[in-house]
Amino acid sequence: MKRLLTLSVALMFVAASSLSSAAELKSGIEVGGRPGAYTVNDCTGPNAGKSLCYRCSYGGRPVVNIFAREMDGDVQDLIAQIDNKVGQNRDQKMAAFVVHLTDDADKSSAQLKKIADSKKIKNTPLTNFEGEAGPSSYKISKDADITVLMWVGGKVKVNHALKKSDLSKDKINKIVKDTSKILN
Repeated sequence: MKRLLTLSVALMFVAASSLSSAAELKSGIEVGGRPGAYTVNDCTGPNAGKSLCYRCSYGGRPVVNIFAREMDGDVQDLIAQIDNKVGQNRDQKMAAFVVHLTDDADKSSAQLKKIADSKKIKNTPLTNFEGEAGPSSYKISKDADITVLMWVGGKVKVNHALKKSDLSKDKINKIVKDTSKILN
C-alpha cells in the first residue's frame, strides 16, 4: 500500500511538472520589450517579391506579428481571423504580418501564395524568413511552433508562444480577443 501511494504521488508530481513546463513555454520578445528591425521576403503583400522590414514600415501602429514553423489548417485559421480583425480596424491603422520560418524560401513562397488565395487573406502580408531560428533579436524558441507578438508604439503588449498541438479554436479566439490590448 505504501509503495502504491508513493507511486501515485510520484506520477502526480510528473504530471504537474509536465503541465507547468507546457504553460511556461517562452518565445519571442517579452511583454514590455521593444521589437527590432528585421528583413523578410514578402510573398503576398503589397511588396510581393521584395525583401523589407514590416516592423519598420508599420512604425508605431498597432501590429500583430505571427511567426509559424508550419502553415497547417489551425495556423491558417488564426491568420484568417487576424486578417479579418485588421480589416475591421483600418480606422485605427491596425496592421499584421505573418512570418513563415523556413529553410526553403521558394517552396514557402508558393505555399503562402496558395494560402492567401484559399483563405482570401487581403490585409495581412504573408512573408518568409530564411532560417527556422528566426531573427536573433526576437529570441524565437525552437520549442515554439507558433509565436504571436502584438505591439503598439514600439512596445510589445501581448506574447503567445504555442506548440502546434496547443493551437485550438479557443486559443485562436483568445489570441484574436487580445488584439484589444493594442487597439484604442
